[in-house]
Amino acid sequence: MTWLFLPILIAAAVAAYVGGRALARRRGQAMEGGARPHSRPGQHGAYALIWTVVPALVVLMAAALFAPGIERELTASGAPEAVQQLEPFRREAFFADARSVGAGRPAVQIWAAPYAELLPAEGRRAARIGQMLDLAGLVGAALAAMLGALFVFGQIRPGMRARNRVEGWIVGLLFACSAVAILTTVGIIASLVYDSFRFFSSVPIAEFLFGTQWSPQTAIRADQVGSTGTFGALPLFAGTFLIMLIAMAVAAPVGLFSAIYLSEYAGPVFRGVVKPVLEILAGVPTVVYGFFAALTVGPAFREFFTGVGALLVGGPLDGLGQYLMLVQNQMALVAGAVMGIMLIPFVSSLSDDIINAVPQSLRDGSYAMGATRSETVKRVLLPAALPGVAGAMLLAMSRAIGETMIVTMAAGLAASLTLNPLDTVTTVTVQIGTLLTGDQEFNSTKTLSAFGLGLTLFLVTLALNVVAQRIVQTYRQQYD
Repeated sequence: MTWLFLPILIAAAVAAYVGGRALARRRGQAMEGGARPHSRPGQHGAYALIWTVVPALVVLMAAALFAPGIERELTASGAPEAVQQLEPFRREAFFADARSVGAGRPAVQIWAAPYAELLPAEGRRAARIGQMLDLAGLVGAALAAMLGALFVFGQIRPGMRARNRVEGWIVGLLFACSAVAILTTVGIIASLVYDSFRFFSSVPIAEFLFGTQWSPQTAIRADQVGSTGTFGALPLFAGTFLIMLIAMAVAAPVGLFSAIYLSEYAGPVFRGVVKPVLEILAGVPTVVYGFFAALTVGPAFREFFTGVGALLVGGPLDGLGQYLMLVQNQMALVAGAVMGIMLIPFVSSLSDDIINAVPQSLRDGSYAMGATRSETVKRVLLPAALPGVAGAMLLAMSRAIGETMIVTMAAGLAASLTLNPLDTVTTVTVQIGTLLTGDQEFNSTKTLSAFGLGLTLFLVTLALNVVAQRIVQTYRQQYD
């Protein structure tokens, strides 16, 4: 029923705007002595619209927030004695099934007597309570809109600073949007810090940061035989760094060189075709890249290294040959290479836009001094565009650190402390997803270790951003 009120609210907003503008124009024309009103009629109409719509929206939002809780309390207070004697979990499940039955949907659980006979009646009662609360919310919103309209129409006069008041509302809306973004960041940090503190109260920070064994499986019950858990995250950090390094080794040169070619060498027709094709790669889901890595790139790499190993067997590098012949499909090199392909559009598109933004006067001055096109690119354009290119590289690096699906499908889940690109590794984000998948108890050290990993990843990314900003500021001071 709330959605049915929105067309009425829109119509009321339009009527308030038109009425406020007409009233302001009529009262402005009645002024004597050639005096001019402070604000335009349209600004008075906007002020009337705000005072009509905002109170109604506030009431609707309050109803949406508090109505479910009120409905649960009213439904529980009038329930039969047999339902009230149920355990809290079972009682909530009964009320949920009752609401489903009242809405015409089947119950999730199978209830024995007498609860099966009580479901239809309780469902109808819950539906009536819900309809009553919806109606109360709609009536309250309508009354709030009417009171707001009456207030604002009584305020409209030629000397009213409607423009300043409307701008004040707009500034307040912009501040609220900024506050939401800031509070979201603060909430994420607070959640990470709180649960990470609980984790580090059980596991020392030094053991977590510098331990070389990662096996988070712990016993759930005291009488259960299970691992005590080892939470040395150094193998995860090494795997994350290794895959990021391989990905950037692919994406950075290919993306930057393609951006230089598209910006300085390619013709308009070729650029108009190739640039959209490159940007299509940015829209490909990461799971598709994971399939590509697991089914195409991985087997191709394995066959290549197996062939190289077969050539080396029996010679001076027999040990290396034997090792290469045992290489599997899942390895850090596969994940890093495919991730680098995924990052090429980010580096190429951003770098191309940044290079094009370099003033043409710098190019003309370089050519006037007798420099060639390649010398202009190397000595003028790249230094001038370096802050933006560094930002593009940072964006690609952050994407590589946060990628999960490609690593899961192409590099495996083994937490091994190695920098060998042919070994199976895992990353911080993959382990976070693994630890928080399925039915987990958030009081266990195993699950809380995900928050420790998340906080560490957040701090590392923050440090990378700070360093990159310092580099950008240094070069920007030289070329501004």
